[in-house]
Amino acid sequence: MIVPAAIDWSVIVPILPELLLVGVAILLIGLDLFLPNEHQLLPWLTIVGSLAALIMVLGARPTAGFGGMFLLDGYAVVFKTICLATVIVIALMSEQFRNLIRMRQGEYYSLLMLSLVGMLLMASAGDLMVLYLGLELMALPVYALVGLHKRGQWTSEAAVKYFLTGGFASALLLFGMSLLYGLTGTTEISRIAEVISSGQLAGSSAMLAALGLCLVGCCFKVAVAPFHFWTPDVYEGAPTIITAFMSVAPKAAGFALFGRIFFFGLPHLHDHWGPILACLALLTMAVGNITALCQHNLKRMLAYSSVAHAGYAVLGLLAGTAEGIAATMTYLVIYLFMNLGAFAILMLLTSADGSGDTLDDCRGLATRHPLAAAMMLVFLFSLTGIPPTGGFIGKFYLLKSAFMAGYTLTVVGAVLFSAISAYFYLRVVRYMYMNEPVQHSSLTVSHGMHAALVLCVLGVLGTGIFPGSLLNWTVTLLTGFL
Repeated sequence: MIVPAAIDWSVIVPILPELLLVGVAILLIGLDLFLPNEHQLLPWLTIVGSLAALIMVLGARPTAGFGGMFLLDGYAVVFKTICLATVIVIALMSEQFRNLIRMRQGEYYSLLMLSLVGMLLMASAGDLMVLYLGLELMALPVYALVGLHKRGQWTSEAAVKYFLTGGFASALLLFGMSLLYGLTGTTEISRIAEVISSGQLAGSSAMLAALGLCLVGCCFKVAVAPFHFWTPDVYEGAPTIITAFMSVAPKAAGFALFGRIFFFGLPHLHDHWGPILACLALLTMAVGNITALCQHNLKRMLAYSSVAHAGYAVLGLLAGTAEGIAATMTYLVIYLFMNLGAFAILMLLTSADGSGDTLDDCRGLATRHPLAAAMMLVFLFSLTGIPPTGGFIGKFYLLKSAFMAGYTLTVVGAVLFSAISAYFYLRVVRYMYMNEPVQHSSLTVSHGMHAALVLCVLGVLGTGIFPGSLLNWTVTLLTGFL
């Protein structure tokens, strides 16, 4: 008689948050199927599930599972926290979205959860196969989310464009990973770093080709120029709530991917990819900030703003130091609050037919809704980098890390382009406070949107007034488990 082996439950402990979120996604689909009139339960189930997973992540001890393929280290904890917090805020904002646009709520929330699972896998990946698995699990639901609400040709075009360009970038990244495996004989990221450290492969053409392919794939995922071309069209065509989600959570997961490959897997090739990344960062800040100057549509303006902020966040990566990657993670936490807050105000201005997202719609917002205008002012100041908001502190840490690593010219360029960005951010402020309103209609704000806006304002001001606590947290987590 064959006796089955006892199950080692300790193996699944590191992935309990991911398993919980998969269960929540299945439950969301079931509730939408059997209780179609109980839509108010879905966002709260999403919030509770994400909050429970966040508590599990923050309370977990550093560990590795599945033979080192899955890592729960400080690096993973920070990026998982960003992604989970983003989904919590998005779920709060979704009550306003549900009141505005009618669509299948179960599909919407379950796709959010499944995409979130992919992001968490990417953050914890200790192996190239797990990294790519998480990437595709994240990307496929987002492709569907972009085209979920059929409000015109722009939405369908955005979904198709994002799917085709995203698939092409993923193929390039997979090709680069395949070359890394062929050259090093392993898919484990730490082992790849050990093999390359011997110096035998550092200057080979095949290794440089692998590095270039991985760099292109990663740059696409975080919208680094010149691989940003999909961003403005997709952001404008997608529903505003999906655009807000895409601008933060997948971007943070993309930086987690970036760091796992280059900071942990290819640190000994920093002399090759560091200067290239510095040039791309300058190009990204230039394209994002200069193109945003001539945008009249606020979603396109925030899309190019997102491109520019990707350039700022890259500054910490190109430093190639623990302090640099900690500065990038700190900036992404701050970016979560200020960007979601800006999109939340934009959502208040948007009507059911998708209109209401231009500069003219901001005219006299301070007269129509003074509190919303004041909140938007805080978010725009933070995006610009004006103290005492968190955006100033985040940019300061990034510029400091790049400067300490010797990228003086890149830092000077970042400062200049940040000054340029003040024009299009403060132009919105002028429309809100110095122009007469076209109409005096009031804004309807849901309870969830109220809570989301309060969280975002507190996050922006709290990280600006008490800057050391957030950076100390990221540095402690990162350096404590390297």
